[in-house]
Amino acid sequence: MVARPLIGVSTYLESGARWGVWEMEAALLPAGYPRLVQRAGGLAAMLPPDAPEHAAATVARLDALVIAGGPDVEPVRYGAEPDPRTGPPARERDAWELALIEAALQARIPLLGICRGMQLLNVALGGTLVQHIDGHVELPGVFGRHPVKPVPGTRYADAVPEQVSVPTYHHQAVDRLGEGLVVSAYAEDGTVEAVELPSAPWVLGVQWHPEMGEDLRVMRALVRAAS
Repeated sequence: MVARPLIGVSTYLESGARWGVWEMEAALLPAGYPRLVQRAGGLAAMLPPDAPEHAAATVARLDALVIAGGPDVEPVRYGAEPDPRTGPPARERDAWELALIEAALQARIPLLGICRGMQLLNVALGGTLVQHIDGHVELPGVFGRHPVKPVPGTRYADAVPEQVSVPTYHHQAVDRLGEGLVVSAYAEDGTVEAVELPSAPWVLGVQWHPEMGEDLRVMRALVRAAS
């Protein structure tokens, strides 16, 4: 039997989680993330928040890393003042996940950023974000869909060569690209929907939520790169 590659997925702390008779702080991750890893042939490992100095040791145990979606990146991370529509900061999560990204880039292991994860990848490499755009959230708590068009010749286009409709839920996006990143997909309104790092063995960020859909190709590409 061929061993499945170990894919770490970042999680977050939630203070009011409830199950059974319990209500307490919990390290959470929507089940779509580990299920997507498993369906694509990987072994999912949930990574609870930790001190940033432990990121390199954590990444050293992994075959690949996924940075999950979540709250807005604090604007101070890219030298901006917060827009009134930007959500409250998640400083500990920003610090931990940025450290994970930096460790993964240093170790040259495959890395996939999803939504917030793509935005953090851009910020980690010196890029900036648009703090609010309209049209990419339909209703609070409800994923919408819109088409995404790949850029020919990119790693993303190798995995998904045609325009596809993707599950989406975000109000921020990439503005100035981080150092070395290239755009590998756009939405119809010109929003950057995927970025990648050609100088690395396999680094990709997608603005949408593949864990909420049925298309396994992006995650399968990550699992292949990690094998």
